Amino acid sequence: MQFFNSGGVRIAYLDVRPTGEDRREPILLIHGFASNHAVNWANTLWIKTLTDAGRRVISLDNRGHGQSDKLYDPADYATQNMAEDARRLLDYVGIERADVMGYSMGARITAFLTLAHSGRVRSAILGGLGHHLVHSTGLPLGIADAMDAPALDSLIDPQERMFRAFAEATKSDLRAMAACIRGSRQTLTEAQCGAIANPVLVAIGTRDAVAGDPRKLAVLFPNGQVLDIPNRDHNMAVGDKIYKQGVLAFLGVRA
Repeated sequence: MQFFNSGGVRIAYLDVRPTGEDRREPILLIHGFASNHAVNWANTLWIKTLTDAGRRVISLDNRGHGQSDKLYDPADYATQNMAEDARRLLDYVGIERADVMGYSMGARITAFLTLAHSGRVRSAILGGLGHHLVHSTGLPLGIADAMDAPALDSLIDPQERMFRAFAEATKSDLRAMAACIRGSRQTLTEAQCGAIANPVLVAIGTRDAVAGDPRKLAVLFPNGQVLDIPNRDHNMAVGDKIYKQGVLAFLGVRA
């Protein structure tokens, strides 16, 4: 891992060159809540898939996650702040324009990055996030309370248990995760989505009960399209081969 300073926050990142000929079309990967670059993108073979396809891959640990600085003020996790971490990383590694793929919370960050810095984003891939980008503030606040709970066994709600168990499995800082849930609750308006002219792919598992409807979101973007990931829920869609094939196909034809 390498590190850089993003407005006073130490951010960890990985920069992997293509295994063969470089297409000169880098891609930035932004992981989801309580995950990190390794769990979301390396362990699922996304980094290998993309570098084998001739793409330079940059992936970061979002603030509060992985090897990046842990922060405990919810305001530090405003989605705009995390989007600026991503933009500063592109600056730091000298990439003027990149495709950007985010999953779940990372997709929300990707959308905010694309709105604020459209010229830096060749295309945006929103994995695991549908119309909840507009009509929901993100994961339920109860998940923050679940991070604060004394133990997993004290939780009853299935979704709260799932995210607490995942955070423990990824060895996340639970206090930082609680702050992240409470602070990263920003949405885009339908008009803001309509202002994003970049090619956008909305990719969601057909059994995803977390993301919201992909078609209700994709239709808001002037150049939006949907990729269904068959028979996958929110967690299992991430490494799916149809997801990978669909993204590579999208990257091959997007403007």
